[in-house]
Amino acid sequence: MAAQFSSYKKYEARKRLPDPKTSALIVIDMQNYFSSMAKAILPATTTTIKLCKRAGIPVILTRHRHKPGDVGGVLGEWWGGDLVFGGTPESEIIAEVVAAAEEGKKDEDEVVVVEKETYSAFRNTGLEERLRKMGVKEVIVSGVMTNLCCETTAREAFVRGFRVFFWTDATAKSSAELHEATLMNMAYGFAYLVDCNRLHKALSA
Repeated sequence: MAAQFSSYKKYEARKRLPDPKTSALIVIDMQNYFSSMAKAILPATTTTIKLCKRAGIPVILTRHRHKPGDVGGVLGEWWGGDLVFGGTPESEIIAEVVAAAEEGKKDEDEVVVVEKETYSAFRNTGLEERLRKMGVKEVIVSGVMTNLCCETTAREAFVRGFRVFFWTDATAKSSAELHEATLMNMAYGFAYLVDCNRLHKALSA
């Protein structure tokens, strides 16, 4: 008999919405390599990006990649050498995500892409320094995968002193059980949970 997982909502004792003046949206690893699971959240992700941009919330994309010949350390060991290598079509960010991030941008504007090679978007990437320089105090986490890169990035953001918002319908999963487990952990100890509908209502108001 399959294990029964309690709904994350029982742990969602704290509710809040991000402040557009001090927030940034971090879209984790929406790359061709992960397209099989990312396609399920693609509409929610592009909607989220557009909502945030219209509200003046900066959008930061991350891209996971390794240099050719890199064995990936313990990450490579863990996944049996199944890595994403830079310069390949699989490593590129999904076209619809890039288009949403570029929508309405001026020629001099830059779509910020943070390159990373482990689960955390903060590890050896300069992301924290970039966010501090931008005056960001809150981060909204979305993307791939719920229980790996998204969860690790959210946890690191929390311990670095950022208020964290974790997207329930714009994070992709390999299984419903793992997705639910992450949402329970996030709601219990690390992040406010948000979704497209709640954000749309808040920003529209």
